[in-house]
Amino acid sequence: MFDLAFAGGTARLRLVRPEARNAIPVAGWAELAAKVAEAAARGARLLLLCGDAGAFSAGADITEFPALLDDPAARTRFRRAMRDGIEAVAEAPMPTAALIEGPCYGAAVALVLACDLRIAGRGAAFAITPAKFGISYPQEDVHRLVRLVGAGQAARLLLTARRIDAAEAARIGLVEIAAADGAGEAEALAAAIAACSAASQAELRRAIRLAAAGIATDAEQDRRFEASFGSDEFARRLPRR
Repeated sequence: MFDLAFAGGTARLRLVRPEARNAIPVAGWAELAAKVAEAAARGARLLLLCGDAGAFSAGADITEFPALLDDPAARTRFRRAMRDGIEAVAEAPMPTAALIEGPCYGAAVALVLACDLRIAGRGAAFAITPAKFGISYPQEDVHRLVRLVGAGQAARLLLTARRIDAAEAARIGLVEIAAADGAGEAEALAAAIAACSAASQAELRRAIRLAAAGIATDAEQDRRFEASFGSDEFARRLPRR
């Protein structure tokens, strides 16, 4: 289901299940978490999620949904598996990005919401579709969506299950970059990240997450900011006259 390849510090995590538009089965979420852990163990500077065969992902595998009708334990396993996979991406120690080309629906939107950055490339289209199936959406994912696009746009996407294109996704803030050459943008992003300090990026990601949680001041972040001026990394990167 997931193929992990390394090039120049980038761990490219590709969803490969073209016969199902890269839909993710219950077992796939555990595989996702394992691949993220492997990328971290191998010191990747960027984790880049992408799809295969003209699609990012159709989301959770709906062919498994009928089994959930009369099996509460299976519902819990499904929810926990999906949560563990998505949170593995959200908690990855390196910067994360998603390159979305083709459809990105349902749980796949939740997956890209867990990334630091999103690039919409060729044919990208987004839809959050639980309302079409008579189901809800995990609160963690709704929270990330509202934080990114605001309550009004989140309501539009969730309550209508409306499909939007890359330009609209960029306009409302669902993606940071929309470009015809999404792959080229991803390569440029990887190069820019590799040129910067991994230590700084870790600290800055922490600060961004605190700010996103509504925290305006943090003594520990102040301490880390001051300490960074005494680091070997700063000494190496300090411009010399």
